[in-house]
Amino acid sequence: MLPQEILSLLTLFCVFRASVSVLDEDDDYDLMYVNLDNEIEGPVLGTEETVSCDCQREHTKWDKLFIMLENSQMKENMMLQAMDEILKVDLQTLKAELSQLTTSLAGTLATVVEKVISHIVSQVDQALLSNSDPAGEAKRLHESEQGKLLEHILLLSHNVSSRLGRLESSWLRRCEPGAQETAFHQDKFSSTRGDDPILNSLWKELQQTRTELKASQKWAAQHLLPAGCETAVLFPMRSKKIYGSVHPTAGMTLRSFTACIWIKVTEALNKTIVFSYGTKLNPYEIQLYLRQESAVLLVGGDQHKLVVKNIVVPGKWIHLCGTWSSENGSASLWLNGELTATTLDIANAHTVPNGGILQIGQEKNGCCVGGGFDEALAFSGKLTGFNMWDRVLSAKEIEAQSGEDACSMRGNIIGWGVTEVLLYGGAQYIA
Repeated sequence: MLPQEILSLLTLFCVFRASVSVLDEDDDYDLMYVNLDNEIEGPVLGTEETVSCDCQREHTKWDKLFIMLENSQMKENMMLQAMDEILKVDLQTLKAELSQLTTSLAGTLATVVEKVISHIVSQVDQALLSNSDPAGEAKRLHESEQGKLLEHILLLSHNVSSRLGRLESSWLRRCEPGAQETAFHQDKFSSTRGDDPILNSLWKELQQTRTELKASQKWAAQHLLPAGCETAVLFPMRSKKIYGSVHPTAGMTLRSFTACIWIKVTEALNKTIVFSYGTKLNPYEIQLYLRQESAVLLVGGDQHKLVVKNIVVPGKWIHLCGTWSSENGSASLWLNGELTATTLDIANAHTVPNGGILQIGQEKNGCCVGGGFDEALAFSGKLTGFNMWDRVLSAKEIEAQSGEDACSMRGNIIGWGVTEVLLYGGAQYIA
C-alpha cells in the first residue's frame, strides 16, 4: 500500500504545480523577457502602467534556471565568436610570418648553395691544375731535353763531317797533288788509289759515313726549329677558332714591302692561309697562302697574285719571302733564299692602306662582325720568323734570312720576337 500512497501524493503535486504555472504563465514570460533584455541591452525604464507589485516578486527556482541557461548560451556564443576572430587574425599573422620566413630562407639557401658550388668548383679546378701542371711541366722539360740533345747531335755531326772532309782532302793530296779540285768525286779518286785494298775499304767507309751523317743532319733539321729561331707558333689542327692576331710595330700604309716567314705545314688544301692583311673595304690587301704544293702571293685583290708551283712539302721546314713594289707592280717569291718567280703589273700604283687586321693562320674576309673565319682556310702546322719591311730587300738580305741566323734579322713593320702576336683558340708558343 505504501507505493500507492506515494504515487498518489506525486500525482497531487503535479496537478498543483500545473495549475500554478497556468495562473502565472503570462507574468513569467513577461518577466523572463524583461530580464533577458536587461541582461543584454541594459535596464529599460518602465511606465506607470507596467509597474505593479507582481514585477517585484522574487523569481522562482525554475525562472532563475532558465535565465542562467539563456545567459550562459549567449555568453558562450559571444566567446566563440570572439575566439574565431582572434584565431583568424593569428592565422593571417602566422601566414605572413611564414611567407616572409620562406622568402628569407630561400634567398639564404640559394646564396649558401651558390657559395658551396663555387667552392667545390674552385677546389676541383685546383686539383685538376695541380694534377695537370706536373704532367705539363714534365712534358715541357722532356721536350726541352730532347731539343738540346738534338742540337748536340747536330753539332757533333757537323764536326765529324768537317773532320772527315779534312781527312779525305789530306789523303787525296797524298795520293795525287793535283786532285784537290775532285776530292769528293769517286771516279776521279779511283784512278789514284790503285788496287790498294786498305784505301778501297777506307773510301767505302768514308762514303757510308758521309751518307749517314747527311741523313742524320736532315732528320735533326726537321725536328728542330730553324737556325737562330728560339720560338715558334704551333697550330695543332685546322679550326676557325685557332689563329694569331699580329699588331704591327709601325703603320701599314705601304707602297712596297718584303715579308718573310718560316713554315712547316701539316697539310695544305686548296687555300691554306699563312698570313693575311685586309680592311673592311678590301679583306684581301696582302696574303701569302698555300695551294696544295704551290705558294701564292696576293696584293690588292684576288686578281693580282703570283703563283709558284711544286715548292711546298708537308712536314718539312721551308722559308718563303715575298716582295712587292707599286712603282712598276713588280712582285717576286723566294724559297729558302733562292728566287723562284718574279713578275710585273701586280697592283701597279696601288697603296696598301693602314687600319686593317693582320692575322696568321687565318683570313678575316669581312663578312660579319667578330666572325668571318672559315675552317677550310685555317693553317695547321708550325711557323716562325715572321718579319716584314716597308721596302724591297736585296737578294743578299733575303738569302741571309734563310741562313744560320734566320731569326736574328727583324723587320721594321713586324719583327719576330718583338712585335706583339696574340694567339687564340688552341694556338700556342713552342720552343
